[in-house]
Amino acid sequence: MLVVDSQNLSGDPYVCLALAATATERLGLETSVTNPVTRHAAVTASSALSVQRLSKGRMVLGIGRGDSALAHLGRAPARLGWFERYLANLQAYLNGEEIGFERMEIPDEAAPPAERLGLAHAPEGSSIGWVGDGPKVPVEAAVTGPRAIGIAARHADRVMLAVGADPKRVAWGIGTAREAAEKAGRDPDSVGFGAYVNVVCHPDAAKGRELGRATTGLFARFSVMYGEVSGPADEKQTDVLRNIHDRYDMNAHGRQGGDQTTALTDEFIDGYAIVGEGGYCADRLAALVELGIEKFAVMGPNFAAPGAEAQEAALRFTEEVLAPLKA
Repeated sequence: MLVVDSQNLSGDPYVCLALAATATERLGLETSVTNPVTRHAAVTASSALSVQRLSKGRMVLGIGRGDSALAHLGRAPARLGWFERYLANLQAYLNGEEIGFERMEIPDEAAPPAERLGLAHAPEGSSIGWVGDGPKVPVEAAVTGPRAIGIAARHADRVMLAVGADPKRVAWGIGTAREAAEKAGRDPDSVGFGAYVNVVCHPDAAKGRELGRATTGLFARFSVMYGEVSGPADEKQTDVLRNIHDRYDMNAHGRQGGDQTTALTDEFIDGYAIVGEGGYCADRLAALVELGIEKFAVMGPNFAAPGAEAQEAALRFTEEVLAPLKA
């Protein structure tokens, strides 16, 4: 179960995940995704470790550069340098390591150094003393552009590609990450890979496209966040992506009827997303597994889609797609 961290649009993810941890025994739990701006790395690590302890090791920390959470604070996604330093600090906290205060990046206008208090004794560094000896919380970085993919390859336990389900784009993402890991002196084979994919299992392709149109537009936007397309795309795909960028309405983020959804052509949806009968969806996912994807974060029908149709698509996915893949 992946829970969004977007304070102006939804409740606190760690409250939700903690409740789920105490009510379930096997369910995986993950933020999808938090960001490096609205919470200090120590706070994020502490929250994730709390859910990890409650769930007896079922927590995964999903993080990206931030989107709607920052947009509703009047900000764009985190700068790449900030994102990389944050990931390094986050991993240090989760590993029980101590971090020097010079790495805190807390501005003086917010809080001056503690030395001004004249304490008899004070911490000499920052660490989480109650990490314990249980399994480490894995960090999965959701990334799209080549530089962000490189950062994830250097610091994350798993690179979660948000580039769509087109095999050419997924292969490009994996290759970019492996190259960055190798340049950084990290064994590329030690990097895990996952993918965010839009999947709607429905025998009527036209209905399936409509059920997944809003969330497909949401994720496709990441490939053209600043107007330039990331990853391989032909001329038609590039035109659609740029139209999504030009029309994107954050007030209709992930919602059916947002102006950005009108930019999506049937051809684009069929390539970027996975829409169709169960066997077709399973085959498309299996092809990505062959490329090296070992985990999928599946975005199904839009939450605002008609209840009966969305439930039918979800049931078909469970019975016609998950079952064959598990087999």
